[in-house]
Amino acid sequence: MSGRPSPRSVGAVDQLNLGLLALRVVFGLFLAYHGYNKVFGGNGLKGTAAWFEGIGLKWPTWQARIAATTEIGAGIMFAAGLLTPLAAAGMVGVMVVAIVVAHWKVGFFIFKPNQGWEYCASIALVAVVVALIGPGEWSLDHALDLVPSGWTGGLVALGLGVGGALAQLAVSYRPKEHS
Repeated sequence: MSGRPSPRSVGAVDQLNLGLLALRVVFGLFLAYHGYNKVFGGNGLKGTAAWFEGIGLKWPTWQARIAATTEIGAGIMFAAGLLTPLAAAGMVGVMVVAIVVAHWKVGFFIFKPNQGWEYCASIALVAVVVALIGPGEWSLDHALDLVPSGWTGGLVALGLGVGGALAQLAVSYRPKEHS
């Protein structure tokens, strides 16, 4: 006997729920704060739009508003465990766009100048995994009996997130030519 509780014991269920709650709250609020920073940090939406224009996004003011709204909304929903697969899809979409437009060319590691793509990929992975496992019993999805998890939750998060990102990139991303 290892002394570890069986997966069906109350202790293990509480540990799983606490772990999922911690992942949701930390990653969700981190993302929401990034969205908040796009609106209120530095030069606000105007500064975010200028940066977006500089990296090749058409309609930069609209893009800044959409990115900030998605990050704040999806982040808060993910933290609360509300419509978790849809919140996760928003997180995945924003992270895929960020990887493509800003981080891929830098390389993998976040400590590189201008930051690599590892952090964005980690956020996207956590979002998909939580959608796949489910938000746990300590979530609004569970309280409201809205627990679409398993393959459905994971596929919704991955499919809508990546699909939405690819659609946005196809319509609005025109990388700047560097000479």
